[in-house]
Amino acid sequence: MKNLKSAIWRCLAVALLAVLATEPALAHHAMGGKTPATLMQGLLSGIAHPIIGIDHLAFVIAVGLAGALAGAPLLVPAAFIVGTLAGAGLHLASVALPATELVISASVLLIGVVVMLRKALALPMLAGLVALAGLFHGFAYAEAIFGAETTPLAAYLLGFAATQFAIAAGAALLTGRLAASATDIANAPRLAGAMVAGVGVALLAEKLTAIVFPGVS
Repeated sequence: MKNLKSAIWRCLAVALLAVLATEPALAHHAMGGKTPATLMQGLLSGIAHPIIGIDHLAFVIAVGLAGALAGAPLLVPAAFIVGTLAGAGLHLASVALPATELVISASVLLIGVVVMLRKALALPMLAGLVALAGLFHGFAYAEAIFGAETTPLAAYLLGFAATQFAIAAGAALLTGRLAASATDIANAPRLAGAMVAGVGVALLAEKLTAIVFPGVS
């Protein structure tokens, strides 16, 4: 059983590395950049958005791992979901947030480091940080649905909230169960955190390069 669980963690680590190392071809838009016009289009776009965006996916997975470290595998993901919904609402209300992409990249790096170092932050602090980061992630999410009618808009919000919670809570619960039952896989969350931090470094470097050298593609 221990060998099986160890193999499962290795497979998950390899899969995570493959996903996070691959730049999604759809560039965060399941509808190819078009605004969803129907309930089904809105739902599918909302479900796909957190998966096809490397920055968002990395952060959502790490939220679950951080939640497991803090002993709150459901509360921490829920705090992030609330933040993303609030951020999406700000965008839809035409309220601007500063340096959104830069903050998102920095948040990926920060939470990756927290998980990598197995730093169990106080629950109120962790929940507040992921909720704050969620404002910026949600603000970016809303770009894909901005200007849509009420029905596809509501379906989109439901889809991306449900997908994020399923990924984060699933990662948290799996981490808690496996880490508690097998010592040979105790470092797997640390490895995942390092991968997420690496993604954050790459994204942050890309954003800073674009700011410092705007003519460089």
